[in-house]
This record gives sequence, C-alpha cells and structure tokens, in this order.
Amino acid sequence: MSDQQKYHLGVALSGGGARGFAHVGALMAIEEAGLKPDIIAGVSAGSVIAVLYASGMPFDEMTKIFENKGFTDFANMSVGDGGLMRIDKFKKHILRSISKYGDFKNLEDLRIPTYIGATDIEHGQAVEFHSGPIGERMAASCSIPIIFKPVKVDGVYHVDGGVLRNHPAWIIRDKCELLIGVNVSPMRTPSKKKMSLTDIAMRTYNLMAKSNQAEDMALCDLSVQTPELSSYKVFDLTNIKAVVTSGYIHTRRAIKDAGMWNPTKTKKS
Repeated sequence: MSDQQKYHLGVALSGGGARGFAHVGALMAIEEAGLKPDIIAGVSAGSVIAVLYASGMPFDEMTKIFENKGFTDFANMSVGDGGLMRIDKFKKHILRSISKYGDFKNLEDLRIPTYIGATDIEHGQAVEFHSGPIGERMAASCSIPIIFKPVKVDGVYHVDGGVLRNHPAWIIRDKCELLIGVNVSPMRTPSKKKMSLTDIAMRTYNLMAKSNQAEDMALCDLSVQTPELSSYKVFDLTNIKAVVTSGYIHTRRAIKDAGMWNPTKTKKS
C-alpha cells in the first residue's frame, strides 16, 4: 500500500487493565455489523486485544486463556529497577497463546497491520510500534509505572502508553478512511480514604489517562464509551464476561445509532 492509499476501517482500542476485555465485545459487535477492521491499534490492555485479534484467535478463546487466572499468574514480585513487579510471565502467556494460530514473532507477521502505543520514558514522548518483536512492545505498552518495571525496546526504556496517550487514535487516524475508537477507561471514585502505594500508583495512572484521552476520542468517526466499567478494578479478572458484554452492547448501540449496521456484508473469516 502506497503512502497515498488508506485502509478503509481502522479500530483504536484504549488502555484500561482488565476492563480491556470490553474490546473483545466491541470487536464482536463490529464484525456482527458486517464491518471488517483493516488496521488495528491498541494501548496497554488494548494492545493485548489488538494482538490477539490480529493473530486470528477466536473471540471465545480470547477470554478462555484468562479463565481461572489471577494477577499473580502474570506478574512476579521483583522490587527495584524502577518497579515492584516484572511482567515477563504475562508476555510469555500471550506469545504462547497466539502461537497456536501462526508463527507470529514480529508485529508485521500478524494477519492485519497492528500498531502499539507506548511511552518513551527517557525522552518523554508517546511512541508507536508497528514492526519488531511482539512481546517486548506489548509488554512496554502495558507496563504501568511503579507497578511494573519499564521495558527496554531498542535500547530505550518504555512504560505504559496510557501515561501520555491512553487512546491510540492518533497512531492510525491518517492511515484509514473510517476510524472506530473504543474507550474502556472511565474514571472511578476511590472506595477508601487510606490508599496503599499500589492504590496511589493506579489512581495517578488513571488521572493521567483521563486527562489525555479526550483529544484522541475526538479524532474518531465513531467513539464508543463504556461508562459502567468504572466500577471494575483494573486488575480484577473475575468479571470478564460482564466486561465483554458491556463492550458489545455499547458498540452495537453506537454502530446502529450511526447508521453503520449492515450485517449482510462480508465478515472476517
């Protein structure tokens, strides 16, 4: 594809921790509407779902690989070097899971063009990856500061993309004719006055994400919001089905309201 040509439909998936499973429901609704994403971008949890989707993994498998799992199944305590935990187990789990659907080592190996947003913490700027090893780039995008250690990519330390741009619309807006964005990171009110170090780190991260995502949501031709997800915790994997349903319902409604619902069109195989 030349620089002058554009993909038809792009989908941009925000960060949001476990609430990112709403992106699975959103993609289900998009396909049910007869729409086929030609390019996809994700930040943090959105990058994970983008990679799973672009690998060709069925929707039910995207949730199944997290069944009966908890936070400690994916993170190792390792205080020092810029974070409380390492994210290596999570990275390996995702790579092992997508290996059943193809030989995917690099982003460019995936079935559709996939872009991942992260934060270059050394130079203080938002960056995007669309080529190179999947694991490191996805892990970098998911590395919430303080909670997880920064991840080195091409010799530079990176942290969660949500620090500067929690919504990746900016990455692919100029690459597609139509852009659907899904935001699964509404703010929640703290349930307790006394907060732990982890609570404070997460609250700080959420405030940063809230402040920077409005601009990118405005770039989308259709922007989907999931307000009730504010009641779910970032690392809680016990409500996956309800979160998926939320993403599906809100995206289905938004597409119908926009007059884009045409289920007779060809869907992703």
